Amino acid sequence: MDLKNKKDIVFLVLAGFFITNAIVAELIGGKLVQFFGLFTQSIGIILWPVIFLLTDLINEYYGKDGVKKLTYITVALISFMFIILTIALRIEATSFSPVSDEVFNTVFGQSQWIIVGSLVAFLFSQLIDVYVFWTFRKMTGNRLIWLRATGSTMVSQLVDTFVVQFIAFVLPGKWAFSDFLVNASWGYAFKLLVALSLIPLVYLGHYAIGKFLSNKLR
Repeated sequence: MDLKNKKDIVFLVLAGFFITNAIVAELIGGKLVQFFGLFTQSIGIILWPVIFLLTDLINEYYGKDGVKKLTYITVALISFMFIILTIALRIEATSFSPVSDEVFNTVFGQSQWIIVGSLVAFLFSQLIDVYVFWTFRKMTGNRLIWLRATGSTMVSQLVDTFVVQFIAFVLPGKWAFSDFLVNASWGYAFKLLVALSLIPLVYLGHYAIGKFLSNKLR
């Protein structure tokens, strides 16, 4: 990577935010909250819209290979985090540790289910996102950015939402299947609403990156 190359700099920044958001979402995912008093979701859901936005921008400027490579790198890093957490959960805390084994295991033990579910869902949903995005891109050319951005999100997040929540909350017995159907459906609707609200930011991101790449480095 050439740090004097503006396109490489942009990719590095986008990749940094992409990976950071994905890892933080996994770590905080064990906490469940209620949205609008209607449905329960992992608090990690608030970070995924940022990943949708970044995926669209990377798709646009770096193509299928850019998204696929970054997805594989992110999966590898999340897997590494899973291994570290597994080791940490098995090492006993001292009697004077400010965080007891019980508290640590409650937080990060549940996060392990989130991580497993997310790894499977994230990998498949990202590959689906790439396919749908470029199907729309071939049909529309450089026009209708909003269509390929939201269209790819609608399809990929249907897979992501239901797969991750089934593995993370149904398999470990946290939710009954009926609760899963309700919460996953609301979660998917929430993601679609956020995706639509992010359309202006998609255009703003395109404009900012295009402007940056068109200017010469001084």
